[in-house]
Amino acid sequence: MELTVVKGDIAQQSADALVNAAGTSLVMGSGVAGALRRAGGEALNDAAVAKGSIALGAVAVTDAYDLDAEYVVHAAVMPHYGDGQATASSIRDATSNALARADELACESVVVPPLGCGVAGFPLEEGARLIAEEIRAFDPDSLDDVRFITYGDDSYETVSDVADAVRSDDA
Repeated sequence: MELTVVKGDIAQQSADALVNAAGTSLVMGSGVAGALRRAGGEALNDAAVAKGSIALGAVAVTDAYDLDAEYVVHAAVMPHYGDGQATASSIRDATSNALARADELACESVVVPPLGCGVAGFPLEEGARLIAEEIRAFDPDSLDDVRFITYGDDSYETVSDVADAVRSDDA
């Protein structure tokens, strides 16, 4: 399975599945969820909300509607109550569960954002390490192309450096 780091808008990616950085309510508000909602259409949010609420670290799958993908895997990386902060455990669980669900759906390609490292407030470098480690440890049946996507130049450099370090740890 190939892990690549890309820079861009997740809502503009073409893949079998796109992973949404969701809260447990699955309401698609801001950040990654907001970008996917704006591009995917209101039906995407309605479908997600109909699947919620889910446990922290769990995933739910919807059609991708107007996005260039088959599925959106909504990964509950933060609670939708209180301070709404992601944790190392929620990031690991959400990443692992999102990869497993995409693989179960026979997806060959999936795009994963820095889950929990935006609106949910988890430090990017540490979160990227957790996500990259989960991706590298995953043993897929169908997944071949995993893209770890970031939006800005600074986050791209951070995630690229972390992914390279995780790759070299495997060597």
